Amino acid sequence: MQISGAEILVRCLQEEGVEFLFGYPGGAVLEIYDAIFRQDKFKHVLVRHEQAAVHAADAYSRSSDKTGVALVTSGPGATNAVTGIATAYMDSIPMVVISGQVATPAIGLDAFQEVDMVGITRPCVKHNFLVKDVNDIADTIKKAFYIAKSGRPGPVVVDIPKDITQQRAEFHYPESVHIRSYVPATRGHPGQIKKAINLLLEAKRPYIYVGGGAVQGNAAAEVTELVKSLGLPCTNTLMGLGAYPGSDPQFLGMLGMHGTYEANMAMQYCDVLIAVGARFDDRVISVPAHFLSQPKKIIHIDVDPSSISKRVKVDVPIVGDVKHVLREMLDILQQSGQKPDAQYLANWWKQIEEWRGHNSLLYTPSTELIKPQYVVEKLYEITGGKAIVASDVGQHQMWAAQYYKFDSPKQWLNSGGLGTMGFGLPAAMGAQLANPDATVACITGEGSIQMNIQELSTCKQYHTPVKIVALNNRYLGMVRQWQEFFYGTRYSESYMDALPDFVKVAEAYGHVGFKIENPSDVEPVLREAFGPALKERLVFLDFRTDQSENVFPMIQNGKGLDQMDLPPHMRDVQQVPFENNRDYGNMC
Repeated sequence: MQISGAEILVRCLQEEGVEFLFGYPGGAVLEIYDAIFRQDKFKHVLVRHEQAAVHAADAYSRSSDKTGVALVTSGPGATNAVTGIATAYMDSIPMVVISGQVATPAIGLDAFQEVDMVGITRPCVKHNFLVKDVNDIADTIKKAFYIAKSGRPGPVVVDIPKDITQQRAEFHYPESVHIRSYVPATRGHPGQIKKAINLLLEAKRPYIYVGGGAVQGNAAAEVTELVKSLGLPCTNTLMGLGAYPGSDPQFLGMLGMHGTYEANMAMQYCDVLIAVGARFDDRVISVPAHFLSQPKKIIHIDVDPSSISKRVKVDVPIVGDVKHVLREMLDILQQSGQKPDAQYLANWWKQIEEWRGHNSLLYTPSTELIKPQYVVEKLYEITGGKAIVASDVGQHQMWAAQYYKFDSPKQWLNSGGLGTMGFGLPAAMGAQLANPDATVACITGEGSIQMNIQELSTCKQYHTPVKIVALNNRYLGMVRQWQEFFYGTRYSESYMDALPDFVKVAEAYGHVGFKIENPSDVEPVLREAFGPALKERLVFLDFRTDQSENVFPMIQNGKGLDQMDLPPHMRDVQQVPFENNRDYGNMC
C-alpha cells in the first residue's frame, strides 16, 4: 500500500519513538501537518517562533537521553531556525530539524519562500540532506537520527520539498544504517590508555578537566569514580557542569574566563592534565602560549579526532567514546591496585587549599540592594540543588554557573558555544516537557528574556510550569561590565531605558508574576514561587538587582589563567609565578 511522503515522514518519526515535535506550520509543510493531525503517537508543540522550536527541541535532548526534533517551513521559517541549529551545533547536541522546501521544479528559480537551507546550514550542522525522491524519505530519516546521536553528536537538517511530501510510495523503515566512510570511534587505543594511566600515576600535580562531552557521553559516573579512586582535584567547564558533583570537596569549581581562582591556578600549574570531552577553547584556557608556558603533559580523551591538538599540542591522544575509555582505565587501575604517590598528592592538595582559602566567589552582601549572587544561592537552597536550570547568556549565566552547585549531569542547560540570548525560556519549556515531574527554573536577564518572551504563550498552552528567575539590573549586564572595564565606562546602548512591567506581561499570558525590590523579600518570594500552591503555575520573578555588580574572577582577553581580575577582597593577593610563590620541596 502506498502512502504520501508526508505520511511516510510521520511514520518514520513514530518508528524513532519521537515523543514531542516542536514546530510551526507554513505552506511548504502543510502536507506534513495534515499527516500529523491524523495520528496520535507523538505530540506536536506549537511554539510562537521557529527559533524557540529548535531551542526547545535542543533542551529536550540536553535534559534527557533522546534526540530532539523540530519542524519548520521553508523560507523565513527555515532561516529563523538557523540560530537554534547553530546553538546545538556549537554544543554538540543531537537533534533532527525537518524543514519544508519549495517544490522541486521551483528550486533555484527564486520561488516564493525559497531559501537554500542546505547551503545556509552547511557550516553549522553535523550533516544535512535535501530529499529529492519520495522513496528516499525513510532511509534519510533513519540516517539523520543515527548521525545526530552517534559519535560526536550534533544537529542534522532534512530539507523536504513540498511535492515530495505529496507523492506516494511504499513505506519501509530500515532496521539499520550503513554509511560508507562514517564509522565513529568507540573504544580508545589500548596502548594510549596505558600511557595515560602511567602518566597519571607518576604525576606530582595531576588534574582532571571535564567538558560537555562527558555529559553528552553519559560518562558522569565514570568521571566521578576516576576522581574519587585516585584522589584527584577536578574542574568542569561551563558545559561540563554536573559531570562531577559541584558540592563535592574534590571539585574546584568551574574554570576559565569566570572560573574560580583555585580552578584556574590548578589548570595553569598542574603537571599532568587529563581532559575528558573538552576542547581547550578560548574561554577555558585563554591564550594557548601562556597556558603551555608551564610544562605539563596533556592527555585528551574525545570522540572527535578533530578536537584533539586543535589549540594545544596533546601528548597522549585517545580517540573514543569517553564512557568506554574511562571504564577501561578504571578496570586497569582496579586490577593493578596502583595509586598516585600519596606525598605528591598531599602537597598538591595543600597548595590547592591555599588557593581555595581566598574564597574567590565571596561577595559583599547588602540589606538595601538585591545581590544577584544571593538570589542564585537562595534558589539553590530552596530547590535543594535538584532543579533543572536553563539559563540565557550574560552576567546572570555566569552567576548561575558559579553559585548553583550542579551535582548531576543534564541538570544545567546553557548555550555555551554560541552564547545565544533567548535560549533560556524555550529551553526551560523543552526540559519541562521532557521531565514533567521535575522543578525547572530559567535564570535570565531583562535583555535575554525579551528575545523569546512570546513563548510565555506556548508555556500557557502546554501547561509547562517553569519558574523564571530574572536578574534585572536594567542593563545588558555583561556588555555593561566590559564597557566599564575596557571602554572607560562609556555605556553605549547597554542601558534598557524602557522595560515592560514583567508582572503584567506574565499576567497577560495567564501566569503569575512578582516584582521583588528588597533583599529581605528574596527568600520568602522564592519559597512561595517554588512552593506547593504555585507548583502547577508558571511564575515570573522580576528581581531588581544591584546595577553595579560585576562577575569575578574574570580573565581579560590576552591574559593567562593565572592573571585573573580578582574580586575586591582579593586585590592584595599576589599572583606571582607558581615556582617563586613558595617552597614546594620534592614537588618540583
